[in-house]
Amino acid sequence: MAASTAAFGLLVSLATGCGSSSGSGRTTLRLVVPEYGDTPATSSKAYWDKLTRAFAAAHPGMNAEVTLHPWADVDREVTRMVEAGDAPDVALMGAYSDFAAQDRLYPADELLSVQREANFLPTLAEAGTFGYSLYGLPFVASSRLLFYNEALFDKAGAEPPKTWSDLKEAAEALKAAGVTYPYALPLGPEEAHAEALIWELSNGGGYTDSSGGYSIASEENTETFRWIRDNLVEPELTGPVAPAAFNRRDAFAAFLRGEVGMVNGYPSLLHQARAKGIRVGTLTMPVSDTLGDSKAPPSVGVADWMMAFKHDDNRELVREFVDFVYEDKNLNEFAGRYDLLPSTVSAGQASQGAGTDPSTEQFLNALSSAQLYPVNEPSWLQVSDTIKRNIGKAVAPSADPQKVLEDIAQQARASAEPK
Repeated sequence: MAASTAAFGLLVSLATGCGSSSGSGRTTLRLVVPEYGDTPATSSKAYWDKLTRAFAAAHPGMNAEVTLHPWADVDREVTRMVEAGDAPDVALMGAYSDFAAQDRLYPADELLSVQREANFLPTLAEAGTFGYSLYGLPFVASSRLLFYNEALFDKAGAEPPKTWSDLKEAAEALKAAGVTYPYALPLGPEEAHAEALIWELSNGGGYTDSSGGYSIASEENTETFRWIRDNLVEPELTGPVAPAAFNRRDAFAAFLRGEVGMVNGYPSLLHQARAKGIRVGTLTMPVSDTLGDSKAPPSVGVADWMMAFKHDDNRELVREFVDFVYEDKNLNEFAGRYDLLPSTVSAGQASQGAGTDPSTEQFLNALSSAQLYPVNEPSWLQVSDTIKRNIGKAVAPSADPQKVLEDIAQQARASAEPK
């Protein structure tokens, strides 16, 4: 996640019935989704199996066939299917706008009622809009907050940071107290684009400028990565693994072992840590000393997107299925299973009314004003991959952050050029 946990390589197909094409429309829907679980016991198969059975029972004559891919593979697999002329009916993945730009998707107003479409959280609906229409239907989401291990902070005599200088001071105290990763900096290829954006926003930067164009090599971003290199990486305050080789899953695992003082995290990590008896404090990301108290940066929000591909004989089938998926009970069951946030106003209210962990509210509040990746830019899928593979190089001790960012920016501009 995007908003999701690491996949363990499962590839599963399941069906609620054989179905066939007949009459005016197809009766079996093909759905491709990512695996959110990291063990067979937490596999998403159980959820989709239950949901597709319920869908078939509620819609006699209609069925759904689901294929799960690891998160690392799902975007590539869906793209391959589309290029082969074999697009699924519905897919769930990390980006949608390249398919919308190719006019391959149904807009939401052809699938959902006005009430259902208006029910999406505004921040997510805005990110899911391409060319004035909603094509990316937000499914589940998360926002990011800075987590700190309260026991390690107490032992080190450190204070929760409000600025970058505070963060460095806390990291120095944690290192002196023997903490392995004073600040865990996962800039490895798994999800480097999230960690990078968190830091960029805290200095007034980001991936795009006010006009929506890429601004990856901006002065603010260059300053950000230079500060990280000089103040965290070179003084060895980020732990024994080079940030470019340190993935999110490794950082989270180390946090759950009690080896991390600070790390940016989302709701599921908070629940896992508390289950292990770790006292966790949460903060908005500290701001650069340049910004100080003058501007509170937005949190980073991440969403996963459901999209419906246009076929001559599938519109009614797709409409019924998508409407069923976005019922509050179905959306909340999935979000609750993985400690994620539902994408609609009513589902969020229902989950709070059901007595869910009150700590979830802080992530919902952060999501309401969060900044998401520029997923409505058709080149984002390719650009994000470039960022994930290269941004960690910008903080290496011998690196020139400006050159690394300019190289990424050049590839981003090339990706955005009309083909």
